[in-house]
Amino acid sequence: MTFHNLPQGRVVFGLVLALGAAAASAQDTLAAPEPAAAAAQPLDKRSAQRPLWELGLGVGGLTLPDYRGSAERSNYLLPLPYVVYRGTWLKADREGARAVLFDARRVEVDISVNGSPPTRGESRGARAGMDDLPGTVEVGPNVNVTLWRSGSKGARLDLRLPVRTAITLERSPRTIGSVFTPNLNLDIAGVAGGWNVGLQGGPMFATRRYHQHFYGVEAADATATRPAYRASGGHGGWQTLAAVSRRFERTWVGAFVRYDHLRGAVFEDSPLVERRHHLSAGIGVSWVLATSEQMVQVDD
Repeated sequence: MTFHNLPQGRVVFGLVLALGAAAASAQDTLAAPEPAAAAAQPLDKRSAQRPLWELGLGVGGLTLPDYRGSAERSNYLLPLPYVVYRGTWLKADREGARAVLFDARRVEVDISVNGSPPTRGESRGARAGMDDLPGTVEVGPNVNVTLWRSGSKGARLDLRLPVRTAITLERSPRTIGSVFTPNLNLDIAGVAGGWNVGLQGGPMFATRRYHQHFYGVEAADATATRPAYRASGGHGGWQTLAAVSRRFERTWVGAFVRYDHLRGAVFEDSPLVERRHHLSAGIGVSWVLATSEQMVQVDD
């Protein structure tokens, strides 16, 4: 496998999200409760004192299609930050990095973040001769409903309902529509002696502008084999993901594999869709370099 450098001037934020967010669903830390609530609740054998924050740095490798539906792939080697924050409303833990806006017993509203990498310089394959696609970042609210939790808190099943606005990462950023990705998420802690496993899957929906950004072909870009195409909004296929991670003292390792299925998507007949299904994968290792002296009570 050959890894190449990122194109000149490109932003790696979307790539960091791809590995970090995917593996975060299987991290080995849980969010801290409100300080007052923690003091009022009796401690059980799964409670422990942990640092308020932990920071580290590592390296990750990714193999991804240039975009969902592309036959062209790119491999990346990139820095991978490790961030854990066990605060009251701002958290970075096994559910990912987020700002908690509302937290009840089974319902939590937070901020969802996702992203996509840029295509390489000089677009290839079905996009040959077209402008490169910039990286994107997606931000918006997410409603997280806990459907089931094991008595030991070692496993939980959530329904997640994120709605995000997509923004391009370029010199003059612009919005390119919105996405809705409802999914079921299963987290299982302590598998095979300490591994944490995350499984996630669901359909994808997006607005016309979002699909047009990736799959539309303007008249100026049309050729004999690539006719002009206007995408519509609606169903964008299915996506499933599996992630594993484990903490060894001051070292964290994680990996993920993602499967995309585009059969039945409203843009399936776009000339830019070369494959109806494909895999993406990533693996990373980070070393914890600094931890907070302040400790908070968390569920182990």
